[in-house]
Amino acid sequence: MLIKDSKVSRLSVKATERQQSTDSPVSSVTRLLSVFPLQMPVAVGPYGQTQPSCFDRVKMGFMMGFAVGMAAGAMFGTFSCLRIGMRGRELMGGVGKTMMQSGGTFGTFMAIGMGIRC
Repeated sequence: MLIKDSKVSRLSVKATERQQSTDSPVSSVTRLLSVFPLQMPVAVGPYGQTQPSCFDRVKMGFMMGFAVGMAAGAMFGTFSCLRIGMRGRELMGGVGKTMMQSGGTFGTFMAIGMGIRC
């Protein structure tokens, strides 16, 4: 008796599978969307933080670029100032000037790049 019941249940499962496979794709998508509605993710942290504004992104790009430019300026400025024979206060002034120039230049270009991405 148990075997006959399992055969009947298998047959009913196959019948419902056939019925679902003959449904149109639109109805199956509609059925899926009713179960799992599509929603855009909202970036809110546990304490109510939101995404940074465009100005904040440009500002962060400038600061990152300025830091990288200063590091590059320190290396290249030191090398070039030592190569031409600067020492002491003159060396520090030359390296500082090169660091500020390269930091400002690279920071400006990074800020422009971040502004384009907004």
